[in-house]
Amino acid sequence: MNAPGRGRRVATPLLLLAITLLGGWLRFYAIGQKGLWLDEAFSVWLGWHRLPEMWGWIARIDQHPPLYYTLLNLWMRLGDDASTVRMLSAMIGTLTIPVIFLLGRRLAGPGTGLLAALLLAVSPFHVRFAQEARMYALLALTAAAAMACLAYLLSEDPPATLSGLASQPARRRAAGEAPPCPVLRDSSLSWLCCGAFGSKPLRMTPGKGAFRHGLLWGGYVVFTAAAMLTHSTALLLPVATNLFVFGLMWQRRKAPPAPQSWGGVRAAEFESPSLRSWLRAQAGVLLLWGAIWLPAFIGQAGGVYREFWMPAPTWRTVLDTLGNFLSAHLPRQQVPWIDVIWVLYAALLALGIVTLRRRPAVLALLLTLFLTPLLGELLVSLRRPVFYDRTLIWATIPLYVLLAAGIAALRRWPYVLAVAAILVAANGVSLGEYYGNFRKEGWRDAAAYVSQQAREGDLILFNASWVQIPFDFYFRAARKPVTEHGLPADLFERGILEPKMAPEDLPRLGDLIRDKERVWLVYSHDWYTDPQGLIPEALSRALTPVERRAYEGLEIRLYEGAHGN
Repeated sequence: MNAPGRGRRVATPLLLLAITLLGGWLRFYAIGQKGLWLDEAFSVWLGWHRLPEMWGWIARIDQHPPLYYTLLNLWMRLGDDASTVRMLSAMIGTLTIPVIFLLGRRLAGPGTGLLAALLLAVSPFHVRFAQEARMYALLALTAAAAMACLAYLLSEDPPATLSGLASQPARRRAAGEAPPCPVLRDSSLSWLCCGAFGSKPLRMTPGKGAFRHGLLWGGYVVFTAAAMLTHSTALLLPVATNLFVFGLMWQRRKAPPAPQSWGGVRAAEFESPSLRSWLRAQAGVLLLWGAIWLPAFIGQAGGVYREFWMPAPTWRTVLDTLGNFLSAHLPRQQVPWIDVIWVLYAALLALGIVTLRRRPAVLALLLTLFLTPLLGELLVSLRRPVFYDRTLIWATIPLYVLLAAGIAALRRWPYVLAVAAILVAANGVSLGEYYGNFRKEGWRDAAAYVSQQAREGDLILFNASWVQIPFDFYFRAARKPVTEHGLPADLFERGILEPKMAPEDLPRLGDLIRDKERVWLVYSHDWYTDPQGLIPEALSRALTPVERRAYEGLEIRLYEGAHGN
């Protein structure tokens, strides 16, 4: 009778291990093949500083909290090449796979947990950001861990205490259940108690239960604050959890949960936490985050509000973001059946929602966690555009659980395996496109070319001053005796990342190139930092353009003066 259950208990961790190893391999595969792009090089530049200096730079010139940069700073003791700095994100991304399994298993069973882990493991969106020296993989992990802690808190009884046991019979009778009975020292009393209520003895272990409950509350507080300290858009995470929990409290006051079954096994139904416990947890999150970063966040938010590079989102932006969540980099032109994939995803999502209607609290939690960050960023974007797919990476966690619930609802294992195989194959095509054809900015090749051609006394100008960081990351090995300057100002001279070129900055440019025989221009992100094209126009008037080379995301231009060779 117990053999199938034991077999499942053995098979589930083995399958999870296989899925995690697959996801880890995809995240570490060819991790150093692509050169660092601008934002990654900035992460490394910060990581080169001592921690106090690094935190000061982050508060003054960046828009992100410090947790990822701090971890990277410690990780870079192992090295600062592209492969090494990215391995931190790859490791973090791999750890997210068992976490989403725990979330899916708690909400809808081990089958859903395994399918959610599989979707995450082969997700091209997650693989890409697990191969970047940026904070997005850490954002997904911390948010997923906070969600898992919340799911466990809401779906298990409070720790067994004498006062807690005194209140349980009334609650269980209201739900139509026989109350449990503690095992008393007098076996006859134990038999009388348990026989009278028709229930099996319950071993009371208040210490163990209280410790587990405390760990879950602590985990929720720590991981929620960690997400907020990883990326500021994670401020929407406590917004989502509070929306759901206060809604659950209101609903439970109206009517207690009725007993349910799920696949022949009683489903864990959510119990709303006490208002006092919940408010304590929110205060803990606020204190932990605020004590570390609130003053700096206010300054950063003011800077973003005044000016930010991101364009306003459109419906196309939203649709592209959802497409990236499901299968980023899927080559639309080369895959004739691509529309079938999107229809399949939509059908599975609808099936997951319909199936979980029998468990409305679980469905409401997943939809709240998925929709709140999207709608929140769209609402903020009405004042200052901030909608960006990678900052929403944590919204994919509930989305994948919903899709996994839809696949699991197919019931028969041949259907489940067939659909899972189709999605894995589609993501395999997307991953092939990512590994083979996705290009990051070509700083490595550009710096190599300039290092070969530069001469002593040459001047190198950067139209966006902070692009000097990725260029120098690769150019530093050349150690050429050249002079470097940023335009319109040198790096961080004005206290911001991307100062814009204006006509009043042209005299400084004239002073820099005066009497120079050869001037290199590293031209990148000009759509934002030099939208009028003032720099190449001024250089062409004063000097002779002799060469122009294009690389991914940038150009290298060479100018010579009257005495140049």
